[in-house]
Amino acid sequence: MPLPPPSAERKLMHLRSVQLNGYKRVDGCWDIEARITDTKNHDYPISSKVIPKGDPVHDMWVRITIDQQMNVLDACASSDAAPYDMHCMSIAPDYGKYLVGMNLFHGFRKAVKERLSGIHGCSHITELVMYLPTAALQTFASDVQDNADGDGSGHKPFQLDRCHALESHSEAVQRYYPRWYRGQKTG
Repeated sequence: MPLPPPSAERKLMHLRSVQLNGYKRVDGCWDIEARITDTKNHDYPISSKVIPKGDPVHDMWVRITIDQQMNVLDACASSDAAPYDMHCMSIAPDYGKYLVGMNLFHGFRKAVKERLSGIHGCSHITELVMYLPTAALQTFASDVQDNADGDGSGHKPFQLDRCHALESHSEAVQRYYPRWYRGQKTG
């Protein structure tokens, strides 16, 4: 269902686009690529320059390579556009350095905040990195039946108990994952 109409007339001032793509590689690993772009529909004067209408204020990329266990094997970041040019772009190598070795589902977001937030990173690239775990999950989901045991060992499917609709006591779990339904919630 779309949003209700706005309650007042308005003018578009900013457009942010975030795109994530997941790839299965021939070597058994996976690549997740993410891109963030910000544009204005007017000339945008900032301290360093004037960014012409429609030109990107930010155009930044991140790619990680992960294995089946969601371990980051390789990572890189780059910027095609940044408001302070090379001052912004010089932080990109740190993303490869700090992301490699992390696991997307074991403390990833907390570790990213500790290592790459504030003055230790680029706020836009760090924000983009936070999308990687769910994009990886969706990429893996393309290859695994959603109601199959995660690894065949009798473990419940990964997506259960990760959102309100798929909470173990929910009607959705009772209907679509009856093996994992845990009855009415008490209290």
